[in-house]
Formats: sequence, C-alpha cells, structure tokens
Amino acid sequence: MYRPYHTIIGDEKKDTEAHMRILEVRDMTSSIASDNSNAYIDFSKMTCSVVAVITDQFRNGEQIVGYGFNSNGRYAASGLLRERFIPRIHSASPKNLITDTEDNLDPFKIWDILMQNEKPGGHGERSVAVGTIDMAIWDAVAKIAGKPLFQHLADHYNDGKSDGKVWVYAAGGYYYPGKNNNALQDELKSYRDLGYKTLKIKIGAASLQEDMARIESALKISGDGNLCVDANGRFDLESALTYAKQIKQYDLFWFEEAGDPLDFELQSQLATEYELPLATGENLFSHQDARNLIRYGGLRKDRDWLQFDCALSYGLVEYLRTLKMLDYYGWSRRRVVPHGGHQMSLNMAAGLGLGGNESYPHVFKPFCGFADGITVQAGYVQLPEIPGIGFESKSELFSVMQQLID
Repeated sequence: MYRPYHTIIGDEKKDTEAHMRILEVRDMTSSIASDNSNAYIDFSKMTCSVVAVITDQFRNGEQIVGYGFNSNGRYAASGLLRERFIPRIHSASPKNLITDTEDNLDPFKIWDILMQNEKPGGHGERSVAVGTIDMAIWDAVAKIAGKPLFQHLADHYNDGKSDGKVWVYAAGGYYYPGKNNNALQDELKSYRDLGYKTLKIKIGAASLQEDMARIESALKISGDGNLCVDANGRFDLESALTYAKQIKQYDLFWFEEAGDPLDFELQSQLATEYELPLATGENLFSHQDARNLIRYGGLRKDRDWLQFDCALSYGLVEYLRTLKMLDYYGWSRRRVVPHGGHQMSLNMAAGLGLGGNESYPHVFKPFCGFADGITVQAGYVQLPEIPGIGFESKSELFSVMQQLID
C-alpha cells in the first residue's frame, strides 16, 4: 500500500524550512523479455528498472511524480538502487536536493549525492542505476517548471532553440528462431509503412555469407544509403576488417559497433580501412570513456556517429559533460544520435540539438516508442507539448509506471 503523499521520508527535523521535498523514491523491475537476439546476447530474460520520484509539489491539482527507466541491453539495477542510491536521496538534507533559489529540484546536486563515496572508473551497472534515477529527476524538474523537457533543456542549455521534429531511424532486423530473409524483408517493409526511411539490421551472429545475404535482402527494401548494420561489438580486429572489406561495396548509412566498445585501437584501424560512416558509443558509460573514444578511436567528424545513451551512462547530468567534451574537440552535436529508442533521448535530441534518435517500432514494449497518436512522417517525429518527458502521453507505458504509486 502506498503511504500518504504527505509522509516525509527521512529526518523531518532537517531543514524544515526547505520549500520543496522529495518524499520518496520507489523502484520496481519490469520484464522486456522477447525471443530476439543480436550477435552477443538474446533478450529472453531481459529486464529494466522503473523508478518514481515522488515530490510534495502540485501543479493543476496533480502531484508531481517523476518517472524513469533504463534502456534495453542492460538488466534492471534493483540491488544497486535499493542498497546504495535510493537511500542516499532519502537520507539527504532536503535543501541539498533543490536549487539555491528553492524553486525546483537540482539534478546536479542530486547527482553529486548519488555519487558520494563512489570511486572513479569501473562504471558497470552503477551507471545504469544512477541514469535511471536521473531520468526521473529530470522528468520531475520539467513538470515543476511546467514545460516539456525538450523546451526546458533548450532554454537552459541551447539558447532557447529546440527542434520542432527529430529524425528517427527504425532499429530492428534482429535474429529470431526460424526467421528467414523473406520475413526480414516483411519486417522492414512494415517500418517503411510506419513512415521510417532509415532502417537498421543486426549482423555478426551468422556466417559472413549469411549476413551478406541478409544485407542484400534488406537493401532491396531500404534502398542505397538508408540501411545501417550493427554487429553489437561481436568482432575482433580480423573479423571487423573482413566484414568491412565485404560491405564497403554497399552504400550503407553506417556500420555500427564492430568491436568491443573499449577497443579503441580496433576502432581506429577500422576507420582507416572503411571509408563509409561508422557508429559507436552506446556501451561507453561516462564522459571520460567517451573522451577516450574521441581521442583514440580514429573517428571522423565529417561522417561518423556517436550513440551515447544517457539512461545507461549516469543520466543527463553526465551527458551534458559529454556534450561539453565534444564541443571542446570540435564535434558537432548533430553527429550524436542516442541509443535507446525512448522519449528521454527524443527530448534530449530536440532540446539539445542532437542529430536524431533511435526507435524500436516492434520490440521492448511498452518502453519503446513515442507518444500515442504521433506518427513518423518521412523519417521525422514530433514531441507532445506536455510538461516533463511525456510518459503520460504513452498510455501503455504510463500504466506500468503507475504501479509504483498505486
């Protein structure tokens, strides 16, 4: 049973003059299991964490609750959330969680509290736990401000400029038991019917010959220049170069994550051999790791793509540091297309001037996809004009999130 909203979590004697409070942070684990697989893992037991940050604030008669979840590919971080990170918020002085002007929560102060007594490096699943809470904090921040998150981000970090629509691509083409290339083509046709122009399929879990047949089948649907291929870090250097030699005959949109995400030498050598665009970054979980990729990965500012995922990498607070680092090294934010396929990354893309966003039309429901009733038009999608990230506009997802406060 949910405790009454007026119940204060933590020591009520602390800072009783604070004007707003986080009353409670709750989490649960939700299944996103399916029978698809990529070159490295299957998703038969995949889970994610869902978090609710409950505040004492009301807008238009509704209590402000911020929600967050982690992206697919990393499991729920329940143990870390419950043992370390949520208790740090509950035990913090309320005034240390809000802005100096006491008119909103302060994501940066909260991030510092989450990361107190945490050593550098070794990011692992810790970055997922923090990223999930951070998403919920930003959802609450934008709701308290009464703005869509993308506009709040634009106002504070992008000179007030936001994109009215965001380029999205359809990520699919997973391996499924018994699925042949005709079925792959049917899947890709369904994405085209939904309004997507750029499509992505998986490679690396089959033989080179089989994968080449998959690529050629997919190209018949996507057309030249509109197909991405993703190896999910499966290849060693020899395999990566072998695949690169074979696929460079095609005009692919990008060749994604050929090798281990921390093998910057592999990435650099691949960039010297493969002239077409490369993409990587979804499995780098800090601005320091991202910086090492930029320094040592041989990526090219004029064609390659960066796919850092805030929900997996300590959240938006850390993502802003990553963007600042990219600015320093002369990279355009338009080369950043976050992994994850969810509304948080979509808000970031629109509000911070990123290059676009991933989308999962058919997998990882209900966490995939965007607002109800908003369709993809010629490869672009708009965002709902409601305060926060917009989860309330996605009914199936929001019904899951509400389980935390029922």
